[in-house]
Amino acid sequence: MYDDILLPVAPDGDTSRAVPHVASLAKHYDARVHVLAVVDTLEQALGDPQLETLTERLETAAHDRVHEAETELSDRGIEVHTHVHRGTPHEAIRTAIEDLDVDLVVMPTHSREGLERILLGSITERIIRQSPVPVVSIPME
Repeated sequence: MYDDILLPVAPDGDTSRAVPHVASLAKHYDARVHVLAVVDTLEQALGDPQLETLTERLETAAHDRVHEAETELSDRGIEVHTHVHRGTPHEAIRTAIEDLDVDLVVMPTHSREGLERILLGSITERIIRQSPVPVVSIPME
């Protein structure tokens, strides 16, 4: 039923509770897991060269995060492919769903309230509403 599972991870986020869920699903369905981190920058929009250093730090963090998830999943005998992209997270995730032909998305979610939630929005909520495939939301708190 599920051949390819997408696990989006935030460069600065926690995936500790999501990885066991993804591992269980991948083992049950003998599925591949695609770990995706999206570096969300304003560099292209603002054209500010000082943002280059920030972007490099974010990309390093993104590579570290996907590598951690890759190691943990690989140690459980699961085939893993990693991806790091620049862009708007919800758009990059939607594109990955189509480009990678995934059958299921497993998303770590963080509880935000009040103004922080209004200003930042919820990437998970957007994906749940717009995804053409099922989405499993894993609370990280």
